[in-house]
Amino acid sequence: MNVEDIVQARIGAARVRVQAAKRRREELSAARKRGLAARHAAKLRHLRGAEDHAAMGQPPPTVTETVTAEPGQEDDA
Repeated sequence: MNVEDIVQARIGAARVRVQAAKRRREELSAARKRGLAARHAAKLRHLRGAEDHAAMGQPPPTVTETVTAEPGQEDDA
């Protein structure tokens, strides 16, 4: 092997690393977009639930009410 072969091998390895990094970034970007879409959908569901509670004249349940309520026990307020 001469110097040119070694240089070409290193350049080829660098290209492989760059392509792998690019592919990882694209995969992470796609996962992030899916996560943001799911988060947005959950937010819309939550807002819709709050609107339903408001339409019935009830305040939406708070986090502490949800966490502290015993299973099977419903809040009458």
